[in-house]
Amino acid sequence: MDLKVILISLLLGVFCYCNPQKEGNECISANAKHCGECIQAGAKCGWCEQEDFLKQGEALSTRCDEVESLKERGCNDSQIQNPIGKKWIITNKPVTNRKKVTGVETNKPKPEEITQIQPQKLRLNLRSGQPQSFDLKFKRAEDYPIDLYYLMDLSYSMKDDLENVKNLGTSLMLEMKKITSDFHIGFGSFVEKTVMPYISTTPSKLLNPCTGDQNCTSPFSYKNVLSLTSDGNMFNSLVGKQQISGNLDSPEGGFDAIMQVAVCGKEIGWRNVTRLLVFSTDAGFHFAGDGKLGGIVLPNDGKCHLEDNVYTMSHYYDYPSIAHLVQKLSDNNIQTIFAVTEEFQPVYQELKNLIPKSAVGTLSANSSNVINLIIDAYNSLSSEVILDNSKLPEGVEIEYKSQCKNGVVNDKDDGRKCSNISIGDEVNFNITVTSKGCPNDGKSETIKIKPLGFTEEVEIILNFICDCQCQNNDVVKKSEKCSLNGTFECGACRCFEGRVGRNCECSSNDMATDDMDQTCRKDNSTDICSNNGECVCGTCECKKRPNPEERYSGQFCECDNFNCDRSGNKLCGGNGRCVCRECICDPMWSGRACDCSLDNSTCLATNKQICNGRGRCECGVCKCTDPKFQGPTCETCPTCPGVCAEHKLCVQCRAFGTGEKMKTCKEECSYFNLITVKDRNKLPQPNDYPYPVMHCKERDANDCWFYYTYAVNDTEREVHVVDKLDCPSGPDIIPIVAGVVAGIVLIGLALLLIWKLLMIIHDRREFAKFEKEKMNAKWDTQENPIYKSPINQFQNPNYGRKAAVL
Repeated sequence: MDLKVILISLLLGVFCYCNPQKEGNECISANAKHCGECIQAGAKCGWCEQEDFLKQGEALSTRCDEVESLKERGCNDSQIQNPIGKKWIITNKPVTNRKKVTGVETNKPKPEEITQIQPQKLRLNLRSGQPQSFDLKFKRAEDYPIDLYYLMDLSYSMKDDLENVKNLGTSLMLEMKKITSDFHIGFGSFVEKTVMPYISTTPSKLLNPCTGDQNCTSPFSYKNVLSLTSDGNMFNSLVGKQQISGNLDSPEGGFDAIMQVAVCGKEIGWRNVTRLLVFSTDAGFHFAGDGKLGGIVLPNDGKCHLEDNVYTMSHYYDYPSIAHLVQKLSDNNIQTIFAVTEEFQPVYQELKNLIPKSAVGTLSANSSNVINLIIDAYNSLSSEVILDNSKLPEGVEIEYKSQCKNGVVNDKDDGRKCSNISIGDEVNFNITVTSKGCPNDGKSETIKIKPLGFTEEVEIILNFICDCQCQNNDVVKKSEKCSLNGTFECGACRCFEGRVGRNCECSSNDMATDDMDQTCRKDNSTDICSNNGECVCGTCECKKRPNPEERYSGQFCECDNFNCDRSGNKLCGGNGRCVCRECICDPMWSGRACDCSLDNSTCLATNKQICNGRGRCECGVCKCTDPKFQGPTCETCPTCPGVCAEHKLCVQCRAFGTGEKMKTCKEECSYFNLITVKDRNKLPQPNDYPYPVMHCKERDANDCWFYYTYAVNDTEREVHVVDKLDCPSGPDIIPIVAGVVAGIVLIGLALLLIWKLLMIIHDRREFAKFEKEKMNAKWDTQENPIYKSPINQFQNPNYGRKAAVL
């Protein structure tokens, strides 16, 4: 077990020694040969053009480093090339504060005169890795013009819906007038591609695809019935003339129609205003690839093919894909409202998730609710603003952060949008653009940011900082400093092809010669450049370490800045620089590893004496001469009287969470390490440690005793405490309670018996008294003078006489 621990310790030691003190930076890792390469390596990178900056053995690429590191290495601040990116706002027209005016408005602005986004144009100078930010403001203008194009499925199943749509123009016009005074409406219809198996191609079915006595018009793919107009009556008139058609399969060719509506802006009559497309159907849709059923394999070209307002290439081009449709709707700023029956709502809800700025409404069986559906969908779409940007150049990234209504802040993926926006509300976006490297060889690029569904956009011109100023100024071609074989720029030679050396003094073909190698050997050693570099043109050019912060230097690469003494796993104790394998200590530090502090302030005791007058200060640490005193300033005396009382409250609050310092325990009592033990026998004994240990016994407010020891181990204070309180045993509650209850019961029974006994004695006395009084009663009824007997006797006088006669 001990051997295992030793091996682990050795491995850790090797790791700590080999592990670089500081991770390499991107500037040195770039191995830049000129200033332009250096500044493209990172935002913190600078190039030192000071001619005497490089030391012997250092490669040209070491001119490129972090700016602060260059200053530390002795490069003058004015000699460091460190260009900074900038931004310029070119067009910054304020957003329009316009109110809707009822009646005739004489000074009504044109749509292109209304501004909802600010600024409109700016230029950014981007340096690699250095972000540039700007604020973008968006405000929904009141009374903003609206174009609405109603695209309807005219397959036979929509027959009853067509009747309700015939009066849609004037009704919808009246409702939309409540939102905007400038409203245009148009109408288009679609059925299906005019090939099998989508429709029947028999001559009779081409004339009338419906069965029975139904009179239907010939099938068609898409027809622009009415371009956008402000005349609602014309809408009613033309739509009223439309007839239902028919097809064979259930999915319809609506995607063909949407594509033509999106790309045929001139024919449809789209203006640069809010564009709404209402897509009304009661069926699903065909998309890219379904055309193969009809022998159509050419992908949709996304171009306008309207002749006499009819799509003529439905039999030639396949249906567009969803992605293609999304791109064209976005490019033309069209917001889509899918008005579909309840049966197909889930399908179009999934489609809506793929098409930004779109909404789905449930259409009643006969489209009677279409106006309310359009109004609700428009309000839903216009209450959300989502920013989108054009394709970014390679290496350019953009981040959004939004400050929305009611103080809501969004970032990352949600940073490009704000919801619940009402007319007149103003929201702000912070947009950050970052470039990595120099895309497209540093040529200017232009990107655009716009709110989806709106025609306004922000144009951003991107200029990339790819070269330093010194590469354009004070450049000397065929400079004498470069042996006429290179260009002197930014303090260094840029050799022509085939030339090498710090001053381009050698040809690349003559590099490896014995004479040149001899000048790269120190003291006639066999090692070229101390095996730490290569001989280039008779001069050592030191190799690089895996950690770019570690460097070899010297005429023969015999020096380095990483093989110095360490202290606390830090090179030169973190208090100095390693120069040619020796530590150059910072002020107030000394020693081979710069680990001895010359500052005596850390040895001052509270009485302002060095080590409390009981020790000496060595390297900023007190060495106590009096064995009774310990601690960082020799002020701690563990065996002095009063130690137990001094630490009692802190031990009590930390070990048991009680006492006067319970609330301030963390702030006042963290000065010692607490170690808990099970019983008093486990507490440290005086002979167990080389330093004094004080045994303490204290009592708390509950008359409970707790036991602990206090000791100072070098600079750390240790407290061992028994984890259980020694409290006096209390009375046994159960016998007491049982005795009380039993006593109460017995007393009650005794009282009952006494009461019963008294009642018996009382009754017997009363009965005896009664008997006695009864015995004393001597008179009877005859002795009563007022007594008169109730019996009367009568004798018949003749009764005895008769008897005598007989």
